[in-house]
Amino acid sequence: MSLIPPASQIDENHELPELTERQELILSLLVREHIRDAQPVGSKRLVEQFNLGVSSATVRNEMAVLEQYGLIYAPHTSAGRVPTPQGYRYFVRRLLTGGDLSAYERRKIAQTFRQAPADPEEWMRLAAMILSRTSQTAALVTAPRAIENHFKHVELISTQGRMVLMVLVLQGGSVHQQVLTLAEPVTQPVLSQTAAVINRVCSGQTAEQMRARARALPDELSRDVCEVVADAMAQADQQGTRDVVRYGLSESLATFNDDAAQQVVRVMEEQSLLDGILREMLAGDKSEVRVVVAGEGRWEDLSHLSMVLGRYGTPRARGALGVLGPTRMRYGRAISTVRYVANLMTGLLDDIYGEPDPAPED
Repeated sequence: MSLIPPASQIDENHELPELTERQELILSLLVREHIRDAQPVGSKRLVEQFNLGVSSATVRNEMAVLEQYGLIYAPHTSAGRVPTPQGYRYFVRRLLTGGDLSAYERRKIAQTFRQAPADPEEWMRLAAMILSRTSQTAALVTAPRAIENHFKHVELISTQGRMVLMVLVLQGGSVHQQVLTLAEPVTQPVLSQTAAVINRVCSGQTAEQMRARARALPDELSRDVCEVVADAMAQADQQGTRDVVRYGLSESLATFNDDAAQQVVRVMEEQSLLDGILREMLAGDKSEVRVVVAGEGRWEDLSHLSMVLGRYGTPRARGALGVLGPTRMRYGRAISTVRYVANLMTGLLDDIYGEPDPAPED
């Protein structure tokens, strides 16, 4: 019996093997057929169905080479072959061309967004629904959050004695409240004047820039408040994903085996695990769609799943979106759908989080 190699025998980060053109064709056809009907694929079926111009024996020999490379395996004696996670990775990285999303489907998706209310939360729900229904998998969309928060304004409100309520508003609309205890009571006019100075001097600044500006402020109170604001902004920068819209999990569970079903539920529902995956997705400056097949050797919790993840937004505020499915998902359709919806979301969010127009010259 030929068994799939243990995970320890497959170097997940190793370079993919170099295949001949015929081996790549056989692997591509085998992956596509297995995705289509979930059945092992034999050499005779490939020869008869695709008119390969070679004998079944020749195809069997090539499949034996693919098996030695760890790209396919036989689930049963005398059965056909099915792809391994490494085989799916080779298919996605080397053999997948074009997309399965038709021009008609693109127009229909774009029209659906145009008809939706101009509300980011509604766009998130709509995006998750479209991703799930189009790719027939579970989908998720996270709310856009600032990569590095920028100060908008602060209010200082006297409450009782030395207690002051600080209301901090960041660009993008995020609001943070904190109660401060001052060394001595301060009147409301002084608090308002302090807030006005900070708002004028620090507009648009990051946490680190706020600290630098604090040292140049004229009095101890404004310097102390500015430092507290910088601390609050730095803490906001480190927060994980807060708002996540999920769609299609219950409808898609039938496509997963038992192990995969448990894993997809955990990924969708366990916030810390999801945060770790999405934090890596949102890192860096590149906005390409990423495909994670069977955890890519990094996430054991995804060993029976594949994820297609994309990013949307602007350099200042980004969100993630994606689909989760079994390793035999329709990768071309999932990738093209995630990429298209991400581009649409970026366009919609640009007016809210985009860079402001430059001030006119005098």
